[in-house]
Amino acid sequence: MVASGCLKLRQEQSAPVLAQLRKKLLEWKERLLPKHPMAEAIHYALGQWTELNVFCSDGAVPIDNNVSEREMKRVVLHRKNSLFVGNPRGGRTAEILASLTSTCRRHDVDPQLYLTQLLTNLPTARMSELSAWLPDQWKLLQHARLASLQNHTSPTS
Repeated sequence: MVASGCLKLRQEQSAPVLAQLRKKLLEWKERLLPKHPMAEAIHYALGQWTELNVFCSDGAVPIDNNVSEREMKRVVLHRKNSLFVGNPRGGRTAEILASLTSTCRRHDVDPQLYLTQLLTNLPTARMSELSAWLPDQWKLLQHARLASLQNHTSPTS
């Protein structure tokens, strides 16, 4: 419901602004020499036009990529820190943990709680249950367990 309202707003307000911007960019492109830095920037923007407009066709798509940019900074920092892991196996383990903690942050899951429960329960988990231990699925199960506990402990009328 929220995404559809967002989509409607984007189509009503953002799409016309983007159409005007495209028109202006094309006008400016005609006036500039092809190797002019502004012409190159305009060419780049027009080359990314489809991607730039995706948020106007899907209300669930974020209007910016700030989350991705923040995660990329973490990746770069992790890459620098990984120079000191000692061996390839340690590097692979560090990458897996970095991926899991990043996914936890993206799904608003406490990484320490998640990893504690994962490492405690993983040795006895069946292969068929592994997908339930992905951070997003784990979060859904945690919410369901909490709701179940609240229903069992709430006083009955």
